Amino acid sequence: MQAVHQQLQETLQTLHRKAVDADQILDSLQRDQKGKFAAVFADDSGFSTSAKRFGPYVQEIANDWQSLKELDDDAAKQALAPLVKKIELALVTIAQFQQSLSKN
Repeated sequence: MQAVHQQLQETLQTLHRKAVDADQILDSLQRDQKGKFAAVFADDSGFSTSAKRFGPYVQEIANDWQSLKELDDDAAKQALAPLVKKIELALVTIAQFQQSLSKN
């Protein structure tokens, strides 16, 4: 599990940097009266967080990872799939968001 935790840490660092950049863009759009939405992810996305920025979702992922590190290996393996799904959803959504901006 040590290698998994190392990979998760590296991925979370990347995700955090991308989220900060995306949130700055969202702040700018909101100042321009654009980007009117209630939350980044839908209620059925697997996140318990509901926010207009990526940062709180990244924090939830980081909290999940910290909780995962406290579990025994069997329980950690069970908790890993939902965590990876959240990470993947966040990374894909940020990439799609940035790609949509580059098209405009």
